[in-house]
Amino acid sequence: MTPDFLVTHSGGFHADEVLSTVVLTRLFPQARLVRSRAHEWIAAGADRIVYDVGGAYDAVARIFDHHQRGAPQRDDGRPFSSFGLIWKHFGRDYLSALSVPDGFIETVHAAFDASFVLPVDLVDNGALSPDSAGLLASLTLPSLLETLKPVFDERDPEATDRAFLAAAAVARSFVEAKIEGIHAKMRAEALVLRAIETAGKSRVLELPMGMPFRPAIVKADADHLLFVVHPRETDWCLTGIRRAEEGFELRADLPEAWAGLTGSDLEATTGVEGASFCHNGRFIAAARTREAALALADLAVRGAEQRAG
Repeated sequence: MTPDFLVTHSGGFHADEVLSTVVLTRLFPQARLVRSRAHEWIAAGADRIVYDVGGAYDAVARIFDHHQRGAPQRDDGRPFSSFGLIWKHFGRDYLSALSVPDGFIETVHAAFDASFVLPVDLVDNGALSPDSAGLLASLTLPSLLETLKPVFDERDPEATDRAFLAAAAVARSFVEAKIEGIHAKMRAEALVLRAIETAGKSRVLELPMGMPFRPAIVKADADHLLFVVHPRETDWCLTGIRRAEEGFELRADLPEAWAGLTGSDLEATTGVEGASFCHNGRFIAAARTREAALALADLAVRGAEQRAG
C-alpha cells in the first residue's frame, strides 16, 4: 500500500534519517513528510512509513528504528542505522526509479551499500568515529549535513524543518551522483573487458572513449598491458596504467626523452607527425590523430621493453 505519510522524528537531525528521506521521497513523492515525536505519529500504521523513531524494527508494519534494545544488525554483526534499514528494504526500488537497468540493480545495490550506506550506519551508531578521517573529519558527509542545522539561538520554530529539507536536497545530489558513478563504472568495465578481448596479446589497449579502465584490467588479469589509447573531444590520449589502486607508480613510464615536450619539439623527438604533448611526469601524452597516438604507443612499448631488458 502506498503510504500517505513518511514519519521521522522532529528536532535535531543526523545523516541517517536525512538520507532515508532522500530514498523514500523519491519513491513516494505524494506522501507528506511528518517530523514529530508525538505517539500518534510515530506508532506504526497502515498509512505510513516510520523511520529512525518508534522503538521497533518491523518491515511488515513499515517501522524502521534502530535505537531500541535488540537493535537490528547486519549478518556480520555491524549495526544498522535507519538509512541501512531503508536501503535494505527500499534500495532496489529506488535504483529502478533512477532507471538503473534490472541487470545491474543487485550489483549497484551491494556496491552502494558497502561504500556509502555502511559508513553512515557505523558513524550514526558510534561504531566509527568521524575523527578517523583526521583533518577531513569535519568534511565527511554526516558532518557536513549537520552543519546545516540552525544555530543554538535561532528562534524561528520552523527553522529546523527548513534546514532538514535543505539537507535532504543536498544529500540527494550526492546519493544520486554516487549511484550514477557506480553504475558508470560497471558499464565501463563491460566495455573495457570487450576491448581487452579484442586487443589479444597487444601491449596497448584501445578504448572507444575515456573511461575508468584499471579495475577491468585487473579483473581480466591482463598483466601484459602497458598503455591505453582513447579519443578525447579534439585529440587522442595515450596514458599509462597504475600498478596499484593507490599511488602513482605505473607499469611503464613514457620515454624520458619525451618529458615536458609539446608540438614540433615532441614531433622531432619521436618522429611522429601529430604528436602534440607529453606530461613532464611521463604518465600521459596526446596526439592529434588516432594514428599518431598509436605510433607513440608503439614507441613507448618498445622503450619500456628495452628498459626491462
